[in-house]
Amino acid sequence: MEDFRKLGARLSNWGRWDTDGQRDERGTTNLLTPERVAAAARLVRHGKVFDLGIPFGPGGPQPGVGRINPILLVSETGADQERPGAFHFADDWVIMPLQSASQWDGLAHVFYDDLLYNGFPATDVTPHGVRHLSIEHQAKGIMGRGVLIDVAGHRGVDWLQAGEVITPGELDTVLAAQGTSLRGGDIVAVRTGWRRKFLREGDAAAFMSGEPGLGLECCEWLHQHDVAAVCSDNWAIEALPGEVDGEVLPVHMVLIRDMGMTLGEILDFEELAADCAADGVYEFLLSAPPIKFRRALGSPINPLAVK
Repeated sequence: MEDFRKLGARLSNWGRWDTDGQRDERGTTNLLTPERVAAAARLVRHGKVFDLGIPFGPGGPQPGVGRINPILLVSETGADQERPGAFHFADDWVIMPLQSASQWDGLAHVFYDDLLYNGFPATDVTPHGVRHLSIEHQAKGIMGRGVLIDVAGHRGVDWLQAGEVITPGELDTVLAAQGTSLRGGDIVAVRTGWRRKFLREGDAAAFMSGEPGLGLECCEWLHQHDVAAVCSDNWAIEALPGEVDGEVLPVHMVLIRDMGMTLGEILDFEELAADCAADGVYEFLLSAPPIKFRRALGSPINPLAVK
C-alpha cells in the first residue's frame, strides 16, 4: 500500500483554487458550482424530504471520553417572571462539542507535519479558534447532487463489521448495481449500516470502539471522480482499526489535509436507503449547511435529502 504521505502529495489540491494571490480556504466544495447546484435542484421531482441528521442530546453516540453528547440547560421556564400583562417566555442553552453528532469536519480539524490544508501552519489553530480554514468559509452551504452508495444494502447485511475496509472496486460495484454513476462535484454518501447498529443496540461504547469504512485507496477514487464532499453513517468515514500500522486516521489526513475535502460524519441514511431501494433512484438534492461558528473547526448539521 502506498505511504499516506506520498499518496497525499500525489492527490494534493494545494493551490488548485487559489485566486488573485489569495490562498483557498474551502477545498473541494469549490466544485459545487452554480451550474452543478442548479442541476441538483432539478432532481427534486416529488418533494420527498429525508432527514439525515441524528438527534442531539441524551442517548447520543458519545460515550463521554473526549466528547460528550449535547447538554440542554433551560435558563428560563416562565416562573418568577414579573412583567406587565400576560407575556411569559422560556429560554434554553446548549453545551456541546461541535462534532458530537451529525457534523462536518472543517479543513483545520486534521493536520500532520505541522501543516494544515493548502500550506497554512498548524499554529493557526489557537485557543481562541483557527485563523484560517474555519468552517465559516463553508457558509453558503454544502448543497448539490447527493449520491447514496449503499454498501450494506448491496451486501445484504444489516451492517458491516468493525474494521471492514470498503475498496474502490466495491464502490464501483455498488454504483453499477444501483444503476448510478458519479459526476464531478457530487456529494457521496456511503452507507455502512453502522447507524442501524447503534439504533438497534444503543451501545455508544461499541459504536465508537471501531467501525467499517473507506480504505486509504478510496482517497484516489474520490479525487478521480472530483467528489465535492463525502459523508457516512459511521463516526470517522474510514475503517477502524485502520490499515496503516502506527498511524491513526490516515484517510482523514489525506482527505482533509492534502485534498481539502470536508467530511460528514454520524449521519442517518436508514429512511433514505429504504426509499432508494424501493424506487431505484439513488440521486437527490442534498443540502447540509454548517452553522457559521467563527474560527471553528467543525459544525453540527441537520442534512436533508430531497427527491
